[in-house]
Amino acid sequence: MTTIFHSGLSKDLSLILNDADDFNVIIQVGENENTKEFRAHSVILRARSPYFKSALATKWITKEDDMIMFNKPNITPSIFDMILKYIYTGELDLTNQSGDDILGLLIASDELLIEELLKHVQDHLIEEQTNWVQENFFLVLHTVFKLTSCKKLQDFYLNSICKDPQLFITSETFCSLDKDILYKLLKRDDFLVEEVDIWDCLIKWGIEQTSSLESDKTKWNNEDYEALKKTLDQFIPLIRFLNISSNDFFDKIRPYKAIIPHHIYDEVEEFYYKQTLPKTINLSPRITSTIIKPKLATIISDWIDRNDSTTTLSYNKYKFNLIYLMSRDGLNHITFFNKCNRQGPFVVLIRVQSKKIYGGYNPIGYTGRDHDQWLSTTESFIFSFENDQDTNNMKISRSINTNNSILDCSQSYIYFFSFGGMLYISGQNLKIGYNTSHYNNSFNACKLPIEEIEVFSIVKK
Repeated sequence: MTTIFHSGLSKDLSLILNDADDFNVIIQVGENENTKEFRAHSVILRARSPYFKSALATKWITKEDDMIMFNKPNITPSIFDMILKYIYTGELDLTNQSGDDILGLLIASDELLIEELLKHVQDHLIEEQTNWVQENFFLVLHTVFKLTSCKKLQDFYLNSICKDPQLFITSETFCSLDKDILYKLLKRDDFLVEEVDIWDCLIKWGIEQTSSLESDKTKWNNEDYEALKKTLDQFIPLIRFLNISSNDFFDKIRPYKAIIPHHIYDEVEEFYYKQTLPKTINLSPRITSTIIKPKLATIISDWIDRNDSTTTLSYNKYKFNLIYLMSRDGLNHITFFNKCNRQGPFVVLIRVQSKKIYGGYNPIGYTGRDHDQWLSTTESFIFSFENDQDTNNMKISRSINTNNSILDCSQSYIYFFSFGGMLYISGQNLKIGYNTSHYNNSFNACKLPIEEIEVFSIVKK
């Protein structure tokens, strides 16, 4: 068995860094009054950093009296001191470092291609510097999106924005947002802002980014509209136009017809005038679900409207508002009832451990009764998908209008919900297909461990 003596190695390398007289590299960092010279060994720098491995290649280096001279004015002395200690000893202490220095360390780690350090600093900013990051939100946001290797922080920021997107798009700094960040946000299905509000903010952003435009739109000419069209060209196809009402289309979209590609505008206009479904633009609604992709939400919407076609999707006429999430709210029938009570019709989605998805549509909802009562309806249904984007093996079973189609639950009902005894929760498991009397297409009877549950109230647009 190999014995490891890392602590002694780290200590000895620290002595080499601080006291050695055989260094062969002098690195000057910083600029103006904040500069400092560091002494190092080229063999260690090359071994620990791919950047230095290339930068200290023979054809790149400048020598004075056989000493390699290197200049890094864009890294401050305090940051480079941390980097050099990490390179020599593998040690890093960020306990008393300012947020500015930690952000600078992130930038330097990216430039010097020190992957391990880059990952650690990202984790530290996410886990230990939450307050500073929030106070300097846009500074950090724009910084990390310039660093292609900082994907973890980028995803963290996009997820944070999507948790409260309304606050973000109404902030004073929104119009200075980098275009790459805006593009990634508009692509997301969980950027849950009213589509017409997204359009309004996009127009404001575009005007701000187009320096030739006057603030008074009545003074614009054809060249001005063409300039705005050029600014917004990559963003227009990301707008879910069919999620904008016909009134808002007339008042807010039509005045900017000149900046919208002809094929997009014509398809949207034909939809509003003739209810003809577009062929090329995005029909998927924005929906915050970790269980299904937006296309499946459109299929469920079709089923609500009794369109059971598996080949032709229609426009999604419903908003899916998340009201219960098991991983957030806990698997508790009282909490479930309180979250869903008096919220109107809802869709429940259940992902089991095999990743298969089951669900049901309750067109009545919970009406706040003090006792459980079975109700009759022809509009309820249950369904299954093989995975989060399955459209080939999905299955639907509709109520056959018996007196036990839907249970209008009270707080005392421990099974969360029941679709005619065909779909309900018992303990930590989902039970399916145990009563085949009330729905027209039976499921195989089984009991499956639950991984996640989501409930969405369904509101017609």
